[in-house]
Amino acid sequence: MLIVSRGLDPAISMVSGRDLDYAALRARHEGAEVEVTWLESNEPSYLLYTSGTTGKPKGVQRDVGGYAVALALSMRTVYDVGPGQVMFSTSDVGWAVGHSYNVYGPLIAGATSLLYEGLPTHPDPGIWWKLCADYGVRTMFSSPTGIRVLKKQDAAWLRRHDLSALKWLFLAGEPLDEPTAQWINEGLGKPVIDNYWQTETGWPVLTLLPGLDLKPIKFGSPGLPNLGYKLRVIDETSGADAAPGQKGVLVIEPPLPPGCMTTVWNDDQRFLSSYFSHFKELLYSSLDWAVRDEDGYTFILGRTDDVINVAGHRLGTREIEESVATHPSVAEAAVVGVHDALKGQVPVVFATLRQAAADSPESAASGMLQRVVEQLGGVARPARVYVVNALPKTRSGKLLRRSLQALAEQRDPGDLSTLDDPGALEECRRALERGPSGGA
Repeated sequence: MLIVSRGLDPAISMVSGRDLDYAALRARHEGAEVEVTWLESNEPSYLLYTSGTTGKPKGVQRDVGGYAVALALSMRTVYDVGPGQVMFSTSDVGWAVGHSYNVYGPLIAGATSLLYEGLPTHPDPGIWWKLCADYGVRTMFSSPTGIRVLKKQDAAWLRRHDLSALKWLFLAGEPLDEPTAQWINEGLGKPVIDNYWQTETGWPVLTLLPGLDLKPIKFGSPGLPNLGYKLRVIDETSGADAAPGQKGVLVIEPPLPPGCMTTVWNDDQRFLSSYFSHFKELLYSSLDWAVRDEDGYTFILGRTDDVINVAGHRLGTREIEESVATHPSVAEAAVVGVHDALKGQVPVVFATLRQAAADSPESAASGMLQRVVEQLGGVARPARVYVVNALPKTRSGKLLRRSLQALAEQRDPGDLSTLDDPGALEECRRALERGPSGGA
């Protein structure tokens, strides 16, 4: 284990034979030149385990040559970054975005990669934009979760620094809801570009290709198929292509393009069963619900296992979350299906409020329920709403909905090793003990 001392705990206990001191290693190797090791194109480049929020973690294995080609292409076509320019990705280096666009992508493109270790609200909610101004960032890449954190702060922080060099803000990692996209777009006055991909793909599946030929932006959609991807939306029952406006599963016709995973580490059978066994045809399943409109734009609705069956009605948690998020007081929301003796399952909402919200938690909860009924109908009305100060997320920013569901059903929330802030889960536990915030 590599230990980095931040000066907060000088009495760190090092375990001989296991722990390595970063400062000592740096002093020993600083300035050393390491010869390039040439590898055959298909050799593994690295393993990256999925976060485990969708079941037992899988070791995603990627190759060397195809991955480098995909990153070199996408730096130009997707993110519009070239030699000498600056890219700022807020992802943790240990996650897929961190690998692809904090480290390898910018270096392959001859660009500068700006790394920042810290929260978007410390020392103040303008720190990201100060960094963009100080280092002349051209392209910034973050997550909807990060922007929703800032959405709880005063919007004036978005306008305190010179962002004339900033051309693009890209958001990915989870579906980008329209209220969040509009808030940051209006606050920065910069184009907000959604894009969709997975740890397994290693680079964007859906994009607007602003570095090649920017397509019109449609809030709520990450765009159109990226170069090399042949995408379809499939009806889960019939396996037929879904009509425009009809919900289905997003799939990729093989072969997968360069940059995508080549297998699951030491488990080729799991690679096939997890991704290619869901339909009669040999198709890679993204395991995400999607809808495609008449223009070919794809809208991601959430994971296929995030479906609530309420008295025989199948409801996507993402659809309810989108509806809840339209309430002006809501900063972020997570919806989970909770067991109900009568209806099978009922939707339950956990939500955080914007800092400037004038509504009380009770008033906000009632407003959320009203929005859902107005937009989705009475059958989708959440059974309970809990207003909390924080939602549990992994260090990559993904909401731990399964853990929330387990808490609501008084079950063990499971492996929390990827949890970013343990206090957030405890906050939700206390909210459940107190009871709903009102209106339910």
